[in-house]
Amino acid sequence: MRVLRVAAGAVLAMYASGAAPLSAQFYLQSKPLAGQPVKGDEPGIIGSPLPGATPDELRAGLVWTMRAALNVAALQCQFEPTLGTVRNYNALLVDHRDELKNSFDVLTKYFVRTGKTKKEGQTALDQFGTRIYSSYATVGAQRGFCQTANTIGTDANFTPRGHFFELAEARMQEVRNSLVPFGEQRFPRNDWREIAVVRPRLDAMCWNKKGEWRANKCGVSSWPATSPTGLAVDVASR
Repeated sequence: MRVLRVAAGAVLAMYASGAAPLSAQFYLQSKPLAGQPVKGDEPGIIGSPLPGATPDELRAGLVWTMRAALNVAALQCQFEPTLGTVRNYNALLVDHRDELKNSFDVLTKYFVRTGKTKKEGQTALDQFGTRIYSSYATVGAQRGFCQTANTIGTDANFTPRGHFFELAEARMQEVRNSLVPFGEQRFPRNDWREIAVVRPRLDAMCWNKKGEWRANKCGVSSWPATSPTGLAVDVASR
């Protein structure tokens, strides 16, 4: 019981001092990925362009694209349960249900309006959704993507209903930035080095029958090395 009281006291002290609890980390120092707010018509932001879209339709596209990002994270990031991506996504579907439905309805009307027929519009809507999900396909950047989705999903839980679009506008660029692999920023990555190794000459003419070096034939022997082997080339600095 005393241990629990001490732990609880430490948590209360942390909040009283204004410090925030640490979130799950993969690296000692992650790459800053925050970007500028977007409207939805920027290249590559919503996964598939919406030509001729109104501001409300672009906003709907952003909301639906952010929802898809958190959905993909809920599926891809379960290897690290402390990220809570599944919990965050399920809470999103409940807390922002009305805004998500409205966004989907707006997108549906957009594709019906821009398609030649209702069937073509429905096909275009289906393709739009497929392209959004495909745009989040990542392997090398999975950790950065999952970490970003964790913070955005957590913020979504504290976003007032009807204002999820504001979170999408503010952080959609950050999601896109997280799809580029960066890795550890505190220390150099791929720090491979070439080691200078000194080997003896094995020519028959350089050795007599007793296995002794013949300096008169091959000069002064450079082996064994008179100084410790050191780092010759830093490949990472090339």
